Amino acid sequence: MLDISVVIPLYNEEESLPELCAWIGKVMKANNFSYEILLVNDGSKDNSWEVIRTLSEANAAVKGIKFNRNYGKSAALHIGFQHVQGEVVITMDADLQDSPDEIPDLYRLIKHEKYELISGWKKKRYDPISKTIPTKLFNAATRWFSGINLHDFNCGLKAYSHQVTQNIEVYGEMHRYIPVIAKWNGFTKIGEKVVEHRARQYGVTKFGLERFLNGFLDLLSITFVLRFRKKPMHFFGALGSLSFLFGFLSTFYLWIEKEYKIYKHLDYRQIVDQPLFYLSLVAAVVGVQLFLAGFLAELISLNSPRRNDYLIAEKIGC
Repeated sequence: MLDISVVIPLYNEEESLPELCAWIGKVMKANNFSYEILLVNDGSKDNSWEVIRTLSEANAAVKGIKFNRNYGKSAALHIGFQHVQGEVVITMDADLQDSPDEIPDLYRLIKHEKYELISGWKKKRYDPISKTIPTKLFNAATRWFSGINLHDFNCGLKAYSHQVTQNIEVYGEMHRYIPVIAKWNGFTKIGEKVVEHRARQYGVTKFGLERFLNGFLDLLSITFVLRFRKKPMHFFGALGSLSFLFGFLSTFYLWIEKEYKIYKHLDYRQIVDQPLFYLSLVAAVVGVQLFLAGFLAELISLNSPRRNDYLIAEKIGC
């Protein structure tokens, strides 16, 4: 097994690839690391694939995977993780904003200090305020939802143990939440390292402001899926119980109130003339529907081939 695999997703980065690969090779040689550089071409429209082919011919450590169209960073990382051969896997962006000089320290933290995942923290950024403020809000929300105390969840420069990359699935746009995915899969030794953020030298950013809205929706989605995917009835059943209980108790209260006023010879309204009755009726119906949704989700989960895909960390004598 190699010491390090470097996975680099890229989209239209032909200018930066030769410099980036040369820089990584220099760092690896200086530290006597055995390594591979896995360049995942995410449907680039420029000459990135031809550049990758040339780099691979000149250096056998450079390898490439090409998508037939643009699938996104998460897909590129997922495919890259399936092909890595290194004990430590490092991901970085292809635009030279991540420094390969960080690799030795990241390797040490995973290999010798036994962290399972190290996320980079670009403490000093070279981004406009229109990007830095939403980023801070996004990171604060993710910290609150996940309970993971990281400052920069979306930093492309990360290091993983090989086991982590083989046991997590990155899909959709969930690359922002790889530490969250790792935590919910049992990899809890997650750390952070301040890394250099370099100004972009070539091209333009591939991400717009819409990623922050999408990122928040993805956070809600992944929080729900990871927490309740094996026990959906706990979520739907709890909500259904509360809704049905509210409807039942409200209707019971209206009935008791009517009977009391009849007994006391007071003026009273018919139960069906009161708005609360209809709210109670809706709550009861919604409660039943949530229960049914929970049962259906349990049946689907029961028949899933990954129902018991629990991660075994280690075996002895078997």
